[in-house]
Amino acid sequence: MEKNKKIVVYGTVLSILVAASLFVYTVYASNMLSYLSSDPKACINCHTMNSAYATWEKSSHKNVAGCVDCHLPVGDVVAKYKSKAIDGWNHSVAFTLNTYENNIQISDDGASRVQANCIRCHASESATLKLNADKYHSGEDGSLETGRKCWECHKYVPHGKVRSLISTPYNLGVKEKMK
Repeated sequence: MEKNKKIVVYGTVLSILVAASLFVYTVYASNMLSYLSSDPKACINCHTMNSAYATWEKSSHKNVAGCVDCHLPVGDVVAKYKSKAIDGWNHSVAFTLNTYENNIQISDDGASRVQANCIRCHASESATLKLNADKYHSGEDGSLETGRKCWECHKYVPHGKVRSLISTPYNLGVKEKMK
């Protein structure tokens, strides 16, 4: 009986060590800790984001806004990391199971965050938006009555003309490891 207890204990310890080793390897291989940063290079850990990074890198937004500034809530740390966790989970599932489209579409939640950040950053233009509300915009915040988003008119900002895996054919050199 004593011998069986030892086997169970050793088997349990071995199982825990194997599971811990697999977890550490997964954290290392996926650059998981880099996603806690605000560095845009973290977004190109996934090859599908290379074209988005390459087009952003050539845009006017490069010097004023990174991925996090546009795609995540700003000012509320809890909301920011909650969104990061949800997006991270959804991305890891889609990339692991290969269920994403080549031309990745933003989620409704992500689109509302980007819209809020467009309005936040471009608040100085709100006076112009209000002056032209009868022609183009109806909401006091610059939103459109039809629910249209800023990028429906400003569609080439900041990711260029086409966003897909083949839109930037020379982007293969973009991928850089986080240091």
